[in-house]
Amino acid sequence: MNALLAAENGASFSDVETEPSAEAQRRYTIDELAAATGVPSRTIRFYQASGALSPPRREGRIAYYDDQHVERLRLVAELQDRGLSLKAIRDLVDRMDSGDVSVSEWLGIGDELKTPWSDDRPRVVGERELGELLGPAPRPGLIGELTHAGLLSRHSAGSYVLESPALLTLALRVDAAGVDLRDAIRAVEILRKRLGRAADEIVGHFERRAQHDDALEASDIARTVGALRSVAGDAVRVLFAREIERAIAELVGRANVPRRRRRRR
Repeated sequence: MNALLAAENGASFSDVETEPSAEAQRRYTIDELAAATGVPSRTIRFYQASGALSPPRREGRIAYYDDQHVERLRLVAELQDRGLSLKAIRDLVDRMDSGDVSVSEWLGIGDELKTPWSDDRPRVVGERELGELLGPAPRPGLIGELTHAGLLSRHSAGSYVLESPALLTLALRVDAAGVDLRDAIRAVEILRKRLGRAADEIVGHFERRAQHDDALEASDIARTVGALRSVAGDAVRVLFAREIERAIAELVGRANVPRRRRRRR
């Protein structure tokens, strides 16, 4: 049983006792390793230099790799596919080698953390479905305004991409209420910008906790994030409503409400 398969059953690379000795494993030159894994030799050298791949054994002037290097390269490729930077991969494989975390544990936690928080995803619709969304008599210029706002884009002849079906629906509701769509879109842009910063700060907080709190397990972070996922929408709605109330109260308190201009006689 190789190291990766064992790790999928809950063991780390350092936990595997049935790994064949270096002498019993197949040996690869760097060109043979590249052929076996599909990873270019220059990339293999780069992984070595960055610490994501252990160095080969040298016999004279020839460097030999083994099956553990094959498994490690496959693992690095999978982690990169999951969006990890090379620095994060290096730190993770170091923890795996020291027995702090197993492959299966980390991949499971990573999958849990990456669970979508919303089902609002881009969707392609035809002209008929778009017409149903816009209503029987959309006002002139509406499609252009939605396209300019990034909520709608032409996909191909006779079809469109709804970049955010949920936001598009909200924009149409606001437009139907007689609100200038440009004002609504500007409000959404402000929200996206501020909420983006808030999301970065929250994730950064959890990252710092994970790095500096030795008693904190990765599973604890995943569990906390999972709990936040279930209440985040309600929390944003409540907090935003209260902040809007505060801002409006301050506006009224400053007596800066625009006055109707008097007509000239």
